[in-house]
Amino acid sequence: MFDLPLDLSNARILVTNDDGIHAPGLKVLEAIARSISDDVWVVAPEMEQSAASHSLTINRPLRLRQLDERRYTVDGTPTDCVLLAVNHIMKDARPTLVLSGVNQGSNIGEDVTYSGTIAAAMEATLLGVPAIALSQHYENRAQIDWSAAERWGAEVIRKAVSTPWPKYVLLNVNFPACPADRVTGIQVVRHGKRKIGDELVERVDPRGKPYIWIGTLRGEADVASDTDIHVVFHGGISVTPVYLDLTHTPTLQTLRHAFE
Repeated sequence: MFDLPLDLSNARILVTNDDGIHAPGLKVLEAIARSISDDVWVVAPEMEQSAASHSLTINRPLRLRQLDERRYTVDGTPTDCVLLAVNHIMKDARPTLVLSGVNQGSNIGEDVTYSGTIAAAMEATLLGVPAIALSQHYENRAQIDWSAAERWGAEVIRKAVSTPWPKYVLLNVNFPACPADRVTGIQVVRHGKRKIGDELVERVDPRGKPYIWIGTLRGEADVASDTDIHVVFHGGISVTPVYLDLTHTPTLQTLRHAFE
């Protein structure tokens, strides 16, 4: 079990993301973190790392730059950022909580397998630090309303760390694309299913060579009401515990019999 419940007034919080050090969502999460603790550190990628998943940079050296007191950037992935933060920058006093986000776009359903935001929380979890990934759904990328995350973020975090979580569990939080005063509530639900990649756009570049662009078309219809997808698309905040043991236990016995 993690060392929870957590006294946030004395918490050492590490903030990271996958959208990069200059992302608006990171500023939102920094403000949320500073509203609940005075000991906040930021270690984020230099460039956007969306869909980087749980990738680690091993074929080249990483460059770490300090931008300000307790504020750093890494020319690598979100996983790199958390690894360097916990085992190098903050090694003398490790964080007691890692917050990843607020991502520009939701991470619901199968998004979690691609997301760099989730991956940062995964790395923290594997390093023994409780972690929460936070994402803001939007309908218009040019006009993202961050008010739901701004208004409800601290409350969600406070409630989340007020109860114990098992080892190897992280929390995935998604805010709906609506003003804060229209949020219908907070629901703890399972992940739904919707697959990205059904929209493939084939075009030709200026040199006459064909290329394919992976679009964002996904299926949100006929989604079960007890899932993150349904909750977020109906104005609610979804909270989903993610377990990092990927073993499908029931199949173990079946396979063991097959290989006897």
